[in-house]
Amino acid sequence: MSQNDSNLRGFPLIRLRRLRRNKVIRDLLQEVRLSVKDFVYPIFIQEEKDTQLEIPSMPGFFRIPLKTLSREIDRYYEIGLRSFILFGLPSAKDDKGFNAYSERGVIQQALKRLRDNFSEKIVLMTDVCLCQYTEHGHCGIVKNKIVNNDRSLDVLNKIALSHAKEGVDFVAPSAMMDGQVKSIRLALDSGGYEQVGIMGYSAKISSNLYTPFRDAAQSVPDFGDRKSYQMPYNNSNEAMQEIGFDIQEGSDIVIIKPTLPYLDLLYKAKQETNIPICAYSVSGEYSIIKAAAIEGWINEDDLIIEFTTSIKRAGADIIITYHAKRLAELLMDQK
Repeated sequence: MSQNDSNLRGFPLIRLRRLRRNKVIRDLLQEVRLSVKDFVYPIFIQEEKDTQLEIPSMPGFFRIPLKTLSREIDRYYEIGLRSFILFGLPSAKDDKGFNAYSERGVIQQALKRLRDNFSEKIVLMTDVCLCQYTEHGHCGIVKNKIVNNDRSLDVLNKIALSHAKEGVDFVAPSAMMDGQVKSIRLALDSGGYEQVGIMGYSAKISSNLYTPFRDAAQSVPDFGDRKSYQMPYNNSNEAMQEIGFDIQEGSDIVIIKPTLPYLDLLYKAKQETNIPICAYSVSGEYSIIKAAAIEGWINEDDLIIEFTTSIKRAGADIIITYHAKRLAELLMDQK
């Protein structure tokens, strides 16, 4: 008899390994399950281009021409993806971001085409911001090299209304202007678009993980940075304040962005609120995994499943992820 057997005589040994003995048992007892229904796929729509353009800092991810957008969405639909957030890359920019709310803007055209082709079979979300549409690359209206909060709200309202007119389901204001959710909610309701929801970028951290997105969206600021309106990563109490204010102002869903370094905020928001929480796993999170996979340092498929599961485990109801297409393929293979 071993010393261990002697010490445990008369006491049952708790053997949690019984629950892990083989894959079938592990699958049966799995606590967190990913579903393709959890995912929102970001789409970068390029105006006046004929072919897809790979984004250098995001290997395997492309800017999609407006003219082939419906065909691409149809491919994603076939593997189970149903929800998409659209980002526009206009052919021209100015200091006021006119093409962000123009009737002929790239997002407005995209919404019209997708609604005509897919009706209500898909969920369409749109980014409401100015950074892709302005020459200076900032998220609002700039005067004397300062982003003017209240003048920016007027333009964000115009953008949201132009998207609502073309059939968007949710607008996602990402400019981080104070009062943006309330301002847009009032504008939508006054315009007869009470059914259009708002996904507030409530805790949008000023992060180094956005660099590949700025490459993809061609939205690097010409001067300064965005730290005066995006949140500092040091302040969790401030993040919870932002989330609380957005809920009070009428946000239907709140977004936490980025995700992996801020799972504590995601968990806290889930515990302290009762509305859906969306985690935005950003471009830098995607690129870090892709870079390591290209070098052969990790198993890419296993890691994106692991990372995405951690996001859902922390409390996300919805996950915006650049891995959505591959995740959908992997989950389809598991059936």
